[in-house]
Amino acid sequence: MTDVAEASRASRLRSVLEARPSTWSAPLLLWLASRAFSTLLLGTLFALATANGWPFASYRRDPSFFSFSGSWDASFYRTIAEHGYPATIPVDEAGHVLPNAWAFLPVFPWVARAVEPLVGGSFWVAGVLVATAAGAGACVVLYRLVRAVRDDRAARWATALFAFGPTGFLLQVAYAESLFLLLLFGALLALVRRRYWVVAPLGVVAAFTKPGVLALAVALAVHLVVRWVQDGPRFRWRDRVVVVVSGLLVAAAGLAWPVIASGVTGRPDAYLDTELSWWVGFVGRQHFVPLTPWFTMAGTWLGPAGIVLVVAVLAGAVWFWGRRSVRALGVDVWSFTAAYALYLVAVFLPQQSLPRLLMPTAPLLGSGVFVGSRRRAVTWLVVGMGLQPVAVVLLWFLGYP
Repeated sequence: MTDVAEASRASRLRSVLEARPSTWSAPLLLWLASRAFSTLLLGTLFALATANGWPFASYRRDPSFFSFSGSWDASFYRTIAEHGYPATIPVDEAGHVLPNAWAFLPVFPWVARAVEPLVGGSFWVAGVLVATAAGAGACVVLYRLVRAVRDDRAARWATALFAFGPTGFLLQVAYAESLFLLLLFGALLALVRRRYWVVAPLGVVAAFTKPGVLALAVALAVHLVVRWVQDGPRFRWRDRVVVVVSGLLVAAAGLAWPVIASGVTGRPDAYLDTELSWWVGFVGRQHFVPLTPWFTMAGTWLGPAGIVLVVAVLAGAVWFWGRRSVRALGVDVWSFTAAYALYLVAVFLPQQSLPRLLMPTAPLLGSGVFVGSRRRAVTWLVVGMGLQPVAVVLLWFLGYP
């Protein structure tokens, strides 16, 4: 009976991926199936950890599945929702800045706080519900984005790879990821459809949800140049002005949080020092220099071999973005994902959070590299589903997502 049931579920998933349902039903069915899969994984781990007394990040006086789903960074979002941001940056006895809420942006905790009264005042329940609903929206918008630059089939497979992938469980935990992805994919879809007046508000809100929206400003700049050259007089001056204004607004919003943190705390480098406080356990205390964090991390842990590894990874990235199937996604998706990857190389210290931070590059899943054939797409889907339980176990017991 178990084999028959598994075969039946696999058959239903294949029918969703290969049929031609509507632009709403296809991604929502995939999201629903993926939530059943991820919830089963998280629920099983929570039950085993609770029954066997295993320590895990969400241990509290009264642990529940919702508090378990609000582990790690979610505790900072709860602090922001309930107490706001500290007016004074916390420091240790030596005067070094300690990890604090200024590393996290306010939109997700504010939305969760607005939902709290509807769920009995629990941030954990509200955070999970907001993240899960936003995850559904992100799947729908990603589907429409890939469909706009490729076709129905690529859109369905890309959405499946995204929702069932190794980090798919993050679409329902009390993190800001799914809300950020919903806003970001929405802004990219608006750019692809040339609805420029929609890009700025989505991009500005995204800028106060998670870092990384400067890549969208780069995509707007590239779009402006390409349309100006290709379309000439057909590119109306009104549209040119809207693109420029949208790009400037998004860029300003993307750079605003360090200024806000400095203004509130009176400490010029409040945000930067807060971010660097998370580096200490990996590479000790460092001064930030753009484009060096990957080399610093690799050199600290692997020595000269690490530097060679980073160079090889960067060369591989250049080769990947140069592939015809990736460029076929269009200049908007190509420029955004490339700029976002460059942003990660420029400012991020690569560690266990890297898979989570790569989620905004999900539109690349619509390329032929991943869905060029049915066999290739199925292979990537199986790999993603196989890695997700591994990621859940590792990130809840050995690190943090």
